Amino acid sequence: MKLILYSMVVLGLFTGYSSSTEGKDASGSKPAHLLLSKQVQNKYLVEGMDIVVKYAIYNIGEQPAVDVQVKEVGFPEDSFDVVSGHASFKLDRIPPHSNNTHTLVVRPKKFGYFNFTSAEVKYRVSDEADDIIQTGASSDPGHGVIISLKNYDKQFSAHILDWIAFAVITLPPLGVPFMLWYSSKSKYESIMRASKRD
Repeated sequence: MKLILYSMVVLGLFTGYSSSTEGKDASGSKPAHLLLSKQVQNKYLVEGMDIVVKYAIYNIGEQPAVDVQVKEVGFPEDSFDVVSGHASFKLDRIPPHSNNTHTLVVRPKKFGYFNFTSAEVKYRVSDEADDIIQTGASSDPGHGVIISLKNYDKQFSAHILDWIAFAVITLPPLGVPFMLWYSSKSKYESIMRASKRD
């Protein structure tokens, strides 16, 4: 029993030592490791209206990430117009344990189902590592439905023309009884005044 216990302790120490030194460079610190988040900020995706996409880059390593390049290939030119921001952008460096954000505004040209794919990121893991280029992908927002502007207006517009038509239609049923009441009231008041004089 003691032999099994000792062998487990030795195995545990060996595993702990190998995992603690794993992923570290010559200086003993972990190289840069970037996490890229891609989020669509809009609640409703509408044809012809702006869609805001936010990219957040986090460096969880102990070295700066150098020559960071983010490339967005998920918004083809035949389906989207870029209104603001850049679909591909570069950053010189991201310090360790810090973040950076970028915002892209696109406008869809057509409605329907759309698959929001992930963006690609490439970077060097440290200043010294010229030949080590790390690649990765952002989080994937998934499928989204871009609704037509006509359907969006039906559901969310002020319906001013509808309210004007409603007022015109309801005016006669409310106006005619009011006119009859007012004329009767005027006649009754004039009779009452005449009877008080006598």
